[in-house]
Amino acid sequence: MGLACLASPPFLSAQSKTPLEVYGRLPTLEDLALSPDGTEIAFVRTSEDARNIYVVRMEDRRALGGARVGDFKLRYIEWLDNDNLLTALSITSLPPAGFWGVEQEWTQLIDYSIPQHKLRPVSFRVSDQTTFNVAAGAPMVREVKGAALLFVPGLYVTNETLPGLFSYDVASGRMKLMEKGTTYRTQWLVDGSGAVAGEFAYRDQFKDWKLTMQADGRSRIVAAGTAPLDVPVVLGFDAGGTSILMAFMEEGGWVWRPIRIKDGAIGDPLSDGETFRRPITDRKTGRIVGGVRGPEDTRYVFFDSEMQAHWDAILRAFPGERVELASRSDDFTRILVRVFGPKDGYVYAMFDWYSHRTKILGNVYEGLSGVAEVKRIRYQATDGFTVPAILTLPVGRAPTNLPLVVLPHGGPAAADSDTFDWWAQALADQGYAVLQPNYRGSSLNEQFIAAGYGEWGRKMQTDLSDGVRYLAHEGTIDPKRVCIVGASYGGYAALAGVTLDPGMYRCAVSVAGIADLKGFLKWTDNRAGRSDNISQRYWDRFMGVKNPADPALQAISPIEHIGAVTAPVLLIHGRDDTVVPYEQSEAMARALKRAGKPVEFVTLAHEDHWLSRSATRLQMLQATVAFLKANNPPD
Repeated sequence: MGLACLASPPFLSAQSKTPLEVYGRLPTLEDLALSPDGTEIAFVRTSEDARNIYVVRMEDRRALGGARVGDFKLRYIEWLDNDNLLTALSITSLPPAGFWGVEQEWTQLIDYSIPQHKLRPVSFRVSDQTTFNVAAGAPMVREVKGAALLFVPGLYVTNETLPGLFSYDVASGRMKLMEKGTTYRTQWLVDGSGAVAGEFAYRDQFKDWKLTMQADGRSRIVAAGTAPLDVPVVLGFDAGGTSILMAFMEEGGWVWRPIRIKDGAIGDPLSDGETFRRPITDRKTGRIVGGVRGPEDTRYVFFDSEMQAHWDAILRAFPGERVELASRSDDFTRILVRVFGPKDGYVYAMFDWYSHRTKILGNVYEGLSGVAEVKRIRYQATDGFTVPAILTLPVGRAPTNLPLVVLPHGGPAAADSDTFDWWAQALADQGYAVLQPNYRGSSLNEQFIAAGYGEWGRKMQTDLSDGVRYLAHEGTIDPKRVCIVGASYGGYAALAGVTLDPGMYRCAVSVAGIADLKGFLKWTDNRAGRSDNISQRYWDRFMGVKNPADPALQAISPIEHIGAVTAPVLLIHGRDDTVVPYEQSEAMARALKRAGKPVEFVTLAHEDHWLSRSATRLQMLQATVAFLKANNPPD
């Protein structure tokens, strides 16, 4: 089965709507990945919850193989070498029988041999050691003496369960435990020769960290410190492979410093032009070759001038559209991109440097008739703080006096950008303007994040309603026809909108939202096994509290302000959520019902925090749209 070349879809007309099922189900094409030599392409084709992996030869589009994934939660695919494809699947469960622990997501890896058409689970079993048969971190692929080796963190067991670095020989299927971590948060860096160059370990209970480097057969601690929060981050190797790059929080901002491998010398901070919010690394060496600045500066920068020339050629092929790197051959001569814009809709495309041709491969969402216009805007909060936001406008309607859905992102340290957003597009297709504010606390930069500390439910919340007032003043929206919808922290913001800021919204939809802050913080402590943990400290900093018993929580906890609710509320939550417990929505539903408030509660069976299944993602979207139409009709 190959990828068909499709004509570019037009903008939606006022009469032409994309069926809600198109947005609600998982993308038709997912995880497109080029083989290292650029001759083959692997991709996931999804039909409702059934996922299949296909491998196609680029030259003649001949199908070389495939595998049925079924309804397992597929997290990613990537090439191990030109003949083997790595697939990551996850399940939500308790630890294996006989072990203590909480329910969480467990990732399992499968190696698919294309020439042999054979699936082989990547087993973490090794002799003389108890291990869990799961991956516990991001894999690293290295080519050593012409053979592919996979290095991946896993879990081994002594008197406690700890991370270890495992190496998997792709040709033989043999697994070895190379390194044993001594604390749960341990990370390794493997160089291009397959040798461990560095180990970073953080001890939460002591709030300390250390970086150990290995060179010339010696191991030594080259950097150490304390960090209750803002733990240093190991990024990768520098472009020359002579240093490890680490990010340190210094004077309120992250700086990148090189640490030389041969002697552990720590260098001066890199310039802004050499640092990124999202680095791009070389597949075989772990060296950083470029990156993306951030949510607002979406330009791709590459250190190598030829790589940059290849990327600039792609941009010229899609003027005025948003282009994202999806995959590439090792030599960067063939590049897979996702393109989003008014001319092409939302598609995958292939660029070939030798032919200088760019070819559209297919729609990300089959059946997508077109896309709604997405704009970047900025407005002033009441205290003068500038809030960047994304505004999606319904097609075929004048941008005046529109019904509005405020759609705050989760996190809260995340950010929305002008890329394709299936949720915002679906709501705009139903006739709503959609506002996605990057409220203070969003991850635009460290100063912007810090502006949110202590503002959870306070200025982080009023940043949203200030956006409503701005659009009303501009005449874009009707302030009497506004609802708020969100997931995770966005779900909390939806509940806070009708409890802490009553009268602003006609209705609220909370998907996996936090309703009871005190209960959530206690749950966080229980999962960590102690009250002083980095997750607790993270939430405390945003909420402006000291612990779950802090009385300040009452003022910003929606469940404590049920009496203020005058608008209908829809609660949606996945049963398998391991990030925000299902009980949060369950408790909020009970409290609203007891108070005689209008509430609906939808349970998503076998669904996690990320809406990973087509059926339940669609269920969420259908329930949301039906609720919005009943309480805030778009027409």
